[in-house]
Amino acid sequence: MAAPVADLVVKHAAQLITLAGPPGPRRGRAMDILGLVEDGALIAQDGRVAWVGPTRDLPDTPAREVLDATGKVVLPGFVDAHTHVVWAGDRAEEFAMRLRGATYLEVQAAGGGIMRTVQATRAATAEELAAESLARLREMLAHGTTTAEAKTGYGLETAAEIKQLEVLHDLDQRQSVDLVPTFLGAHLVPAEWKEDPEGYVRLLVEEMLPAVHRWWRATWPERPLFCDVFCDEGAFDVAQARRILEAARALGMGLKLHVDEFRNLGAARLGVDLGATSVDHVVCTSPEEIRLLARSRTVAVALPGTTFGLGHTDYAPAREIVDAGGALALGTDLNPGTCWCPSMPFIIALACRYLRLTPAEALCAATVNAAWACGCGEQVGTLEPGKQADLLLLDLPTYLHLPYRFGTNPVQAVVKRGKVVLRREEG
Repeated sequence: MAAPVADLVVKHAAQLITLAGPPGPRRGRAMDILGLVEDGALIAQDGRVAWVGPTRDLPDTPAREVLDATGKVVLPGFVDAHTHVVWAGDRAEEFAMRLRGATYLEVQAAGGGIMRTVQATRAATAEELAAESLARLREMLAHGTTTAEAKTGYGLETAAEIKQLEVLHDLDQRQSVDLVPTFLGAHLVPAEWKEDPEGYVRLLVEEMLPAVHRWWRATWPERPLFCDVFCDEGAFDVAQARRILEAARALGMGLKLHVDEFRNLGAARLGVDLGATSVDHVVCTSPEEIRLLARSRTVAVALPGTTFGLGHTDYAPAREIVDAGGALALGTDLNPGTCWCPSMPFIIALACRYLRLTPAEALCAATVNAAWACGCGEQVGTLEPGKQADLLLLDLPTYLHLPYRFGTNPVQAVVKRGKVVLRREEG
């Protein structure tokens, strides 16, 4: 009987980074373990990894496609743990304002910031939103992202928030990056509720969350749906965030929090108390809360591109989080205001320089830990038998060159579910 034909065989990788290990996010020193196979090979069958090991042990398997990775690095597809990929318009003039000394909150108070994007996104049709966002997703894929969390939050009213969710669902079907949806109706108190923020919180709890939940169960139940709250100065306080997240949890949604980007309000503690899957930004997180995170199941998501984009110099205390035994992930925070960056390789480069991560820790944070921060760690983030065959071929001699070089794109090929979906010609 003839052997079944595999989707893909990869062979002779100078370094095959599997990140194989026990289930769950990697913590502390375990983030340095890469599961590296020299002269590595892999077989993908039915969209999943079927075999991994040294090329000398590669079974004689017929395949629809064979990738010779001689002199290259093969690793799991990047997982971007935090994006705002669906929006309309841009805020380039705000970048110029910040260069002249305006702060993020001053720009927001002057009528810019998130509300500027809300106005453009509300006015855009679903087709216009999808076209703009598709271009960004293609850039993300070209830089090696194969799975990404994707937030709403530029509607801030029921119909506009569901419009963003519908665009995300449509885009998930139309391109190769798997999207994990997050409802961020609590991104900011919109202008029309400025004088009654508690009224907007009631709207979120009593109208928006139930409507979003109905849409999710009817349209996209196969994916986890998260609820996120921006709990920081100028957004929502801890008591408001608790009310919103407890209502979301009662509906079966996963929980996330934007915390400590500008000021420490105690929101990381709230995330741990509520069992949030992740708390994101964590720039001003206190030593006590770092210890709490290390003892919890909550993943801390660092977003160094945002600090860089704002021209700030205070980065998240990632080194302290890892040394305390915490689980750390990375994301781009792709958004129109502070970090229009689709490149996880650049985020990894920043993480090694300014978050003081080792190259191995940064890779772990951009793959397996980011997958757990997105609620899909059982499916993606490592190259182990049974996992989804999402992988990258990098035109680099060792993984150390990934953060060592920056400003270029090392991704030569992207494989999604065992099929090559992007290939860049050498030379």
